[in-house]
Amino acid sequence: MVRVLRRAAPAAVAALIATVLSTAVPAAAAAAEPAAGSGATERPLVIGHRGASGYRPEHTLASYELAARMGADFIEPDLVVTADGVLVTRHEPEIGGTTDVAAHPEFAARRTTKTVDGTALTGWFAEDFTLAELKTLRAVERIPDVRQQNTIYDGRFEVPTFDEVLALRERLSAELGREIGIYPETKHPTYFAALGLPLEPRLVAALDGAGLNRSDAPVFVQSFETANLRELSGELEVPLVQLLSATGAPADLVAAGDPRTYADLVTDAGLADIATYAAGIGPDKNQVIARDPDGTLGAPTGLVERAHAADLLVHPYTFRNENQFLPAELRSGPDPAAYGDAFGEYAAFFAAGVDGVFADNPDTAVAARAAG
Repeated sequence: MVRVLRRAAPAAVAALIATVLSTAVPAAAAAAEPAAGSGATERPLVIGHRGASGYRPEHTLASYELAARMGADFIEPDLVVTADGVLVTRHEPEIGGTTDVAAHPEFAARRTTKTVDGTALTGWFAEDFTLAELKTLRAVERIPDVRQQNTIYDGRFEVPTFDEVLALRERLSAELGREIGIYPETKHPTYFAALGLPLEPRLVAALDGAGLNRSDAPVFVQSFETANLRELSGELEVPLVQLLSATGAPADLVAAGDPRTYADLVTDAGLADIATYAAGIGPDKNQVIARDPDGTLGAPTGLVERAHAADLLVHPYTFRNENQFLPAELRSGPDPAAYGDAFGEYAAFFAAGVDGVFADNPDTAVAARAAG
């Protein structure tokens, strides 16, 4: 069935957010009423980025579960697809950096080089494995030099399917007595469509099967590309989010010969166009508050106000506790992997009016929100 809804109405999105926050843990409290005529909410959402990836290897059921138990309102699975057409959660099609596939001699011959959105990558790719084969692999920490403590969990967790994540969401919502939202991202949709493995029909079918394709479901769907979101706006009743980057251009526009870049998408005209098919934007956090040349936080760019004027929510990425990811003035000591003053960064972005944050350390984000 093709649905005629082009995007979730602002009132429906506000009701969705209020429902999620009003059933959250006490630190999250209830959402305030959105400002009249804007997409803003006064209590920002906490989105567990790839789960609680600051504490467990990303995109594992353990990471997602920990994020929910830490108080995240939403958990974020990135979606790729197997050779037999099953959606699984990995950050990229290339799985050599997030699984132990290199230690499996039976798969050594599958190491190859492919071009993904114009970039040549060498490794092993999800679409070259059946689900049964992927299930023989185990997840590993993607950035072990930064998160050495996470490496203790290497080899303990499978690559989950999207259906398994949806089932986990349902179980935890019942157990914790609050709705745990799901915030899937379609990864490299133009690339997968060219392989004859489009992500979108499988995503729609999964949400339909879980009873989550409705306007009040605790779901956002996001993508760095534009054409697939326009297509999904006719198939999904849940709100969509246009991801943005501080550089470059959407891969689908590049493939189509369209000269527009992400910079064009954040002009007033670009935001107005996004609002015809999406309910929000997910910018790089530097697009919300730019860094000065010395690496310190500068002044807000005005993107939040302009997006709200276009009736769009703003969910920037990615907030992390480690020094190397923080503004220079909020770092603590010389160790790039040590924790700095993440609370100071959250305070600046909450003051700038963002509606949610993608956080690798959801407990820090929840505590920062409660302190605000």
